[in-house]
Amino acid sequence: MRSWLVELSLSHLLRVHPRPDCSPVGPLSPASTRHQTIMADYQEAPLASRPKTLDPNEYFHVTPEKRRAEEDRAALRANLKRQYQTQLNNPHRKALIEDPALTRWVFARANPYATFRPTFKTSLLGAMFGILPLFGLYYIFKTDRDRKEEQIKAGTMDRRFGLSS
Repeated sequence: MRSWLVELSLSHLLRVHPRPDCSPVGPLSPASTRHQTIMADYQEAPLASRPKTLDPNEYFHVTPEKRRAEEDRAALRANLKRQYQTQLNNPHRKALIEDPALTRWVFARANPYATFRPTFKTSLLGAMFGILPLFGLYYIFKTDRDRKEEQIKAGTMDRRFGLSS
């Protein structure tokens, strides 16, 4: 009697396959090629690019210099983390722990103009929230005033006395 394994598939909700130990699975067997084609048929979203860390060319084909640089950065991060953990867990600590990265971040948040760099995005946001509302309000008030003026000249506007108008 054969045992069956139910596995999820992308194209079907449930698909029944024999267990791998009951059927031959080799480099050219249907089970292995099916899994390879699922990965090969992957298509990126139209408005989002694949992160560099998930790009197979960047992930599998790393030069020894780049791998060494990544290992050096990881070692530096691990050393800094170890120093911070020893300071944090010191039972005889009397003073606050000085974190230079946090100090730089707080300074940048408190003084945004010292670290501001004009880019296309910041220029666009400045125009949208600084200049566009002024022109929009000018257009609304001007057209409303011109419409009322035309109605007054034509005598079609009912001008009752009111304290609120």
